[in-house]
Amino acid sequence: MSEKRPEKDVPLKIKLARALDDNLHTRQWHNIVDWLIIAMILISTTEIFLSTFDLDPKLRRVLFWVDIITLVFFTIEVCLRIWVAPIINPKFKGWKGRLRYCFTFYGAIDILSTFPFYLQWIFPLPVMAFKALRTARVVRTLRIGRYTKSFNLLTDAIKEKRHELIVSMQFLIVITVILSLILFFAEHDAQPDVYDNGAVSVMWAFAQYIGDPGQFADTPPITVVGRIIACIVGLLGIAIVAVPTGIIGAGFTDAIENRNHAEEVRNDAAMLRNGFERKLDRPTGLQVVPPFRSVEDLKTRLNMKSDNLQEAVSHGPGFRIVNLASTVPTDDGEYVADRIAVEHYPQNTPYGCCIDRNSRITIIAPSNMIDPGLSHFCFYLAYIGQFNYISREVGERAPYKSYYAFGSESDVEGLKEYATDLKRLMAKEGAWSLTVLVASGALEPPYPTNIHINIGGKKGDERTSGEDLFIKEGATYEAFYKILEKTVAADLNLSMDHQKFHNTHSPNNFLRKLSLTGHANHIIMRIEWKQLLWSQKRLLLAHDIAESLCTAILNAPLPTPAPELKVKAIGYDGYPCLES
Repeated sequence: MSEKRPEKDVPLKIKLARALDDNLHTRQWHNIVDWLIIAMILISTTEIFLSTFDLDPKLRRVLFWVDIITLVFFTIEVCLRIWVAPIINPKFKGWKGRLRYCFTFYGAIDILSTFPFYLQWIFPLPVMAFKALRTARVVRTLRIGRYTKSFNLLTDAIKEKRHELIVSMQFLIVITVILSLILFFAEHDAQPDVYDNGAVSVMWAFAQYIGDPGQFADTPPITVVGRIIACIVGLLGIAIVAVPTGIIGAGFTDAIENRNHAEEVRNDAAMLRNGFERKLDRPTGLQVVPPFRSVEDLKTRLNMKSDNLQEAVSHGPGFRIVNLASTVPTDDGEYVADRIAVEHYPQNTPYGCCIDRNSRITIIAPSNMIDPGLSHFCFYLAYIGQFNYISREVGERAPYKSYYAFGSESDVEGLKEYATDLKRLMAKEGAWSLTVLVASGALEPPYPTNIHINIGGKKGDERTSGEDLFIKEGATYEAFYKILEKTVAADLNLSMDHQKFHNTHSPNNFLRKLSLTGHANHIIMRIEWKQLLWSQKRLLLAHDIAESLCTAILNAPLPTPAPELKVKAIGYDGYPCLES
């Protein structure tokens, strides 16, 4: 498994999330928390049971205080669960996400079994309402299902076979209604006072299925046809129990097989994560995650079959399969053989990654999910410079709907949340953004320069300022361009151009669509894929870009590398920016 930071260095919110993750097989103090919760559920259930007896007033007083103590305990626990929900699952991020958590199965049980009891102290309630609130406490018992495989197996079995159960019940209901109406026509002439309408026969038939406990359908048929139908209904009464039982039994078998398979996939995913052990990047001296691992290399290294590897990638999170052939430019229709690899990416939001370091500079990566290597380069560019970072890592890749040029925030899943976070990052005074894209791949020819800088102009427009451009501080931008041009030429023998080969004047460009051009300055940088992914000095290029941004825009030296960038670990585990 991956290396973790020492427990003393882990933020309190992360510790609580790990303790409340419903896993009884974690470190010792986390297990104590889990067992304490289970014990309090059992104590609460016992208190509810004992309160139904006629007890001595002293003992009833003890039960009253047990009820109060458990209520306070569960109130604190449920509030903490809601607070740390985004850590356990990024889809619960923000107040809307936490509200979504409250409507999950166990979230709803937490709320209904805890908070309504405070109503009795706020509003005067009628006796029946008061009893209903006290009765609802029994729902707490269901919370043990978080920790018990048997309960989860039952719910999984029902989910697995829910369509078959619905179809079988629909069939039985339709047949019963048909037989009930035939019964009415057969018995109406013989017992007109009893079978005076079809509702009586329908009620009689369905009552047989539950044993007619209230004797409200004590109207047996007396005709031959009626008795035959009664026998058929009796057989259906057996079927109405036997068929669902058989279906659920099959569902249990499937659920157990699925659970065992899911456990294997989780183990394979953990093994896959180990395949991305950080390696020393010699030009920068940093320990970094490999930008990719070829499928054949992983299969050999991890002794894993293709199907297992595919499922491990799908389980993730933070993995995707990419075709590196798209990163190589083709001349004159030259064929480039497919090279399939696995890419590991950082994720802390439903759409990808968002890190607010309270910097004036934000690195924007709107197309990481479709461009191999871009996620790795942009993440470390932001880390090296301690800049804010926002990227898109998740979504459908075919058909691909870009975050770079789009119509409406509601058109693409996750775009609204992405846009909200981006606007927040760019609302800082003196904000600058650097959007990083790729160039010279399979769909583009090689260019004479390696790095292409654009600021909102048309192809060939060499202006550095103007109302229609993304730059408001032309002198600062020119200083950045000159510093970076000189640095990459000296360190890497690379060349740059300003708005020579690409058009960024489109009204659909996200910088215009999101109205981010008000007080802020924006730069779009396209980097030759060869330099961004395949060069051994790719992170030195990221270092040079970060240093140029700090020098020209922040008037400050490049920050000292964060300690975790010097630590050898597994994947992106242990990076504080992804855990907060």
